[in-house]
Amino acid sequence: MTSAADVPVIVGAAPSRSIPDATVARLSIYLRAIEELEACDVISSQALAAASGVSSAKLRKDLSYLGSFGTRGVGYDIDALRERIGAVLGVDDHRGVVIVGVGNLGHAIAGYSGLAARGFQLTGLFDVDHVGEIVGGVTVRPLDELRAHPERYAGAIGIIATPAHAAADALDLLVEVGISAVLNFATAVLDPPPGIDVRKVDLASELQILSFRERHRAVPAAIDGGEVIS
Repeated sequence: MTSAADVPVIVGAAPSRSIPDATVARLSIYLRAIEELEACDVISSQALAAASGVSSAKLRKDLSYLGSFGTRGVGYDIDALRERIGAVLGVDDHRGVVIVGVGNLGHAIAGYSGLAARGFQLTGLFDVDHVGEIVGGVTVRPLDELRAHPERYAGAIGIIATPAHAAADALDLLVEVGISAVLNFATAVLDPPPGIDVRKVDLASELQILSFRERHRAVPAAIDGGEVIS
């Protein structure tokens, strides 16, 4: 068993350099893996890497962005690592989430229990047709209420779950009230103003990519100019 004296200690309070987007994505995976582990005090880089589906070398490089780690022993303190990753990802203060568009997709997102489990708090639901409904413990409000009380949603992350034709207006509204981080589930391509971070989630595109891979797994021959080349 690894003793407390053998556990590397996180001594840096802040990352020493900017963190690549790919590493940020993996930090989220590491945090989920840690939360799903059976109760334990320490974990080795090999064990955490295996639980996260990455190599131990990549995991150690990713964690090096979080600050300085000690070199003693073979394990990481679970609580310290969870706290540090959560702080870097900004989810340790239960960041608010505002959803514009509460149709079928909006309902599903609002009712997703993983939001709270991952450090996010549903703070606002806004729509034109479902006003008064309660989803995920939050009452759906009219769009004008978001505009009238922007201070309630300061620092929140916006989610657009509207039909495509309404997505641009939804983004304009979120930007107007001071929300600068947006996850777009609508099929529309948005053109955010400078300083606004919009990430797009396109289910159909992901399915098409998987379909392509399955088709070419079944037909391994290369296709060029309409002719199959073996």
